[in-house]
Amino acid sequence: MSPFKLKGFDKLEKQLKQMKKNAEELSRTENIPFSELFTTSFMRKYTSFSSIDELLSAGGFNSEDLENNPTNEFDKHIEATTKFKNWENMLDEATSQYIENKLGF
Repeated sequence: MSPFKLKGFDKLEKQLKQMKKNAEELSRTENIPFSELFTTSFMRKYTSFSSIDELLSAGGFNSEDLENNPTNEFDKHIEATTKFKNWENMLDEATSQYIENKLGF
């Protein structure tokens, strides 16, 4: 009787090693540029803008406003121009998608 041979485990092992490597790189990340978080595809899916800069300038805001302390006015702008209730929800979704992408999901 010949031994049973399973196929595909080499590929799975390679994918898991790559995911581990990506997770290690991600754990060393301290700052993620807005351009990497809010990709064109993310912006087009959830807003009527193609970039975070367009979204910000449409409301009279800039990236420094967000880094310092987003205001209630900015949350109102997010709610009115995106599919999110506020900046925190939008940032959370962008971060989740960034992590999934970096890990290779």
